[in-house]
Amino acid sequence: MRIRLAAALLAAAVSVPAAEPTPAPPNAYLYIGWPNDGQVVASGKPIRVWFGLRNMGVAPKGVKFPNTGHHHLLIDTDAPEPGVEIPNDRNHLHFGAGETETTIELPPGRHTLQLVMGDDQHVTFEPSVQSRTITITVK
Repeated sequence: MRIRLAAALLAAAVSVPAAEPTPAPPNAYLYIGWPNDGQVVASGKPIRVWFGLRNMGVAPKGVKFPNTGHHHLLIDTDAPEPGVEIPNDRNHLHFGAGETETTIELPPGRHTLQLVMGDDQHVTFEPSVQSRTITITVK
C-alpha cells in the first residue's frame, strides 16, 4: 500500500509542469564595463568589475517587476541555459541586492568572466540575457 501511494505521489510530482521562464525584455544588452577583454591585472590586489546594462532594470532578489532582474558574475564557467536557476558557488557570484559592481580576487593565470541576468528567483531569462565572455590575465 505504501509503495503504491509513494509511486502515485511521485507520478503526480513528475507530471506537474515546470514554471515558465521569465521572458526577457526586447533588446536587453548586458556587458562588462571593466575590466576589458584581454586586460592584464596585477595579482594580490582586488579586481574591480563593473556591470553595464541597457534596456532592462535592476531590482533585488525577490522583487518582481516586468523587465527587471539582477546580476550574476560567472568566473571560469559557462552560462546556464535559459529558464535554469543559477547556482550559488565560487564560480557563480550572486548580486541579489541589486549591485552593479564588485571587487574580486583571482589567483594568477587566465580567467574568464561573464555576466548573466537572473529574475527575482535567480532563474535565467528566456532568451538568456548575458554578456559576452571576456578573458583577463592575472599576473
